[in-house]
Amino acid sequence: MNNLPRRIAHLDMDAFYASVELLRYPQLRGKAVVIAGRGDRERGVSADGTPRFARLREYAGRGVVTTATYEARELGVHSGMGVMKAARLAPDAILLPVDFDAYRHYSRLFKMAATAIAPRIEDRGIDEIYLDLSDLPGETVALARRIKEAVRAATGLSCSIGVAPNKLLSKIASDLEKPDGLTVLGMSDVPARIWPLAARRISGIGPKAAARLAALGINTIGELARAEPAMLQGHFGRGYAAWLHEVAHGIDERPVVTWAEPKSVSRETTFGRDLHPRRDRATLSEHFTALCAKVAEDLQRKGYRGRTIGIKLRYEDFRTVTRDVTLPSATDDPRTIRRAAAECLRRVSLDRRLRLLGVRASALSPGGAPQGRGAIFQGELPLTTAIGG
Repeated sequence: MNNLPRRIAHLDMDAFYASVELLRYPQLRGKAVVIAGRGDRERGVSADGTPRFARLREYAGRGVVTTATYEARELGVHSGMGVMKAARLAPDAILLPVDFDAYRHYSRLFKMAATAIAPRIEDRGIDEIYLDLSDLPGETVALARRIKEAVRAATGLSCSIGVAPNKLLSKIASDLEKPDGLTVLGMSDVPARIWPLAARRISGIGPKAAARLAALGINTIGELARAEPAMLQGHFGRGYAAWLHEVAHGIDERPVVTWAEPKSVSRETTFGRDLHPRRDRATLSEHFTALCAKVAEDLQRKGYRGRTIGIKLRYEDFRTVTRDVTLPSATDDPRTIRRAAAECLRRVSLDRRLRLLGVRASALSPGGAPQGRGAIFQGELPLTTAIGG
């Protein structure tokens, strides 16, 4: 049995999407840059021969900010903010569209670099991972610096790492000295380093829970740690109250989960303007085909097939509907996925404008050798049939 103390690292890439864009456009370093939506990357050439980029003040639409450089964040721009609001705060900021293919490429690179040093990792998304360093030889700071250097060598990007006895504290620690930070915390550091922080800094305390705590006069993690468990239980119930008490004291026994079966694979797109199923059917059909193809590509790359295929629609009034169909056998074939998704489309109302369209494969099973894959059909699509085209 291993009795070594736990050393859990949380690695978070710094302003990941924006940093990838700065590799492509190094002339934008040090400037306020916002990543949001889709569109042209460059707007012609300036008088000095350099590319001219769109500015936030030129934006018109309802998109939301995906991420921003730290210079833009200092102006009040943050992820999830409406682009129009961001334009009021930082009208001269550069606006670039998202490029998820590039972000996924660099995500794979940084994870491979980290895994070469610390093989036990838990993938938490495109820009963050947990690493279990407990069994690895070497001093903690030196080991973390090796990982940071390996990530930079593989990607040209910086990351921030927090190391602590558990996942809860390591995630908080990775955010304390951004960008390019390295923070090591022990349980003895909790009163001085963790308790002064806002309660919402704990992953799992969302906006609603934070507001309820604030109404009770609890704004910091320290105030939460000093709260009477019975009082918390009266307001939040036994299970959540017990969890709040533990995390406020830095207690977290969750293991680093090195691998987990994916439950589903999905792709969706939010349109820059509401699209009408009939008047904009060519554009919608193009998006529909692309989403089905991307889901198939994701399944093939991950080595899975899906038996249940579903769609997601969001109308102009924000009402969201989903439909799915279960196939006789699992598939990773784009044509089969598209046909199944089209069957789902026939079961929803297509008489109003759409904001969002998504395609999803679930009930996954490991895939074998490729079977039945064909080229994507380029003619009229099932979407047009579903809307009577």
